[in-house]
Amino acid sequence: MAMNILKEADFRKSLKSNPVGGFLFFGEEDYMKSAALRLARASVTEAEPTLACFNDIRLDGTDFTPAALLDAMTTPPMGAERKIISVTGLNFNTLRTAELDNLCDTLATLTDYPHNLVILSSAADCLDAGNLPKRPSDLLTALSELVTPVYFERNTPAKLAGWVQKHFAHGGVQASPALCQFIIGYCGRNMFTLAGEIDKVACYVCAHGRTEATEADVRTAAIPAMEHDAFAFANAITERRRADALDILRELKFRRVEPLYILSEVSRVICDLAAVRAMADGGSTAAEIASALKMHEYRAGLYLRQARSADPAHLHAALEACAAADRTLKRSAGDGYGVIEKLICKL
Repeated sequence: MAMNILKEADFRKSLKSNPVGGFLFFGEEDYMKSAALRLARASVTEAEPTLACFNDIRLDGTDFTPAALLDAMTTPPMGAERKIISVTGLNFNTLRTAELDNLCDTLATLTDYPHNLVILSSAADCLDAGNLPKRPSDLLTALSELVTPVYFERNTPAKLAGWVQKHFAHGGVQASPALCQFIIGYCGRNMFTLAGEIDKVACYVCAHGRTEATEADVRTAAIPAMEHDAFAFANAITERRRADALDILRELKFRRVEPLYILSEVSRVICDLAAVRAMADGGSTAAEIASALKMHEYRAGLYLRQARSADPAHLHAALEACAAADRTLKRSAGDGYGVIEKLICKL
C-alpha cells in the first residue's frame, strides 16, 4: 500500500475541519513548516486566546522525552474542544532504537486522547525520508503508521519568486518579477533570510517615500548571502578577473567573514563547477547532473551555464590553488585574508 503523504497545501486545508491526531512535518522548507505550525496553533486557540497557555503545549527537542509527550497528551484541554502539542528541534536521525521505540509506543496511544492535535516538526536533514515516493525510509515508514506525514518540498524558482513578491506587497512595496529573481540570487534561497532582507528593503523604500523597490535598494539595504558571494568570487577567480575578486574579498573582509569560511565556500563552488563540467562533457543533462550531485535543478542549471564557459584547465588550477591555500591557512596564525589575496594574484 502506498504511503499517504500530505502536501503542505492539503494540510492547510485540513485545518478548516479542526483535525485531531498526529502529523509529521518533514522536508526541505523549514520556513513553511513554521508558517503551517503557526496556522495550526491559531486554529486551536483563536476561539479562546486567553487560554492559549493551557492549550498550546510546546516541547523542544533538546530536552524532549516520550514521557513528557505522554504527560502533555493525557491532560485534557481547558475551556476548549482541542489542544495542540508541538515538538520541534528533534533530530530523528540521531535517535537510538530504544528511543524511537518509546516514541512510537507513545504515538500509538494517540487515539486514546482524541482531544489532541500533535505535530512533530523535523528540520531539514533531521529525518532521512529515503527515496520518495517509491522507496521511503524505514524510519518514515514506521512513523507514518502512527502519524500522517506532511511533506514540505523546496519551492520552485517561480513559486519562490511569487512568494517574494507577496512578501514585498505585505510590507506595502511593489516588486517586479525581475527584482524578485534578483533578490533571490543576491540573498540566497533560504526563506527565513529572505523574509528578513525583504522587510529591510521594504522599510528602506517606504522611508524614502516610494512604493516600488529597485535593484539599487536591494544592494543598499540587504546583505548578500555568502552563497551569492562565493559563486561570484569563484567565477572571478576561475576567469582570472583579479580586480573583481579582490573587490568581493574586500567586501567580505569588511563584513568580517572568517577567511577559512570564505575559502571553504569558494572551494565548494569550484568543486561543484568542475564536477558539473565533467558530467556535461560526458553528455549528462541538467536534470541528470542535479540528481547525481543532489543539487537543486535551479542551481544545477546556473552552474551548468557557468561551467560550459569556463576553461577546464583554469578550473583544475583553481582547485589546486584553493587546496594549497587551505593548507596554508590551517598551518598559519597570520593574516588569513592575505593568504586569499595571494591565491587571487597567483592565478
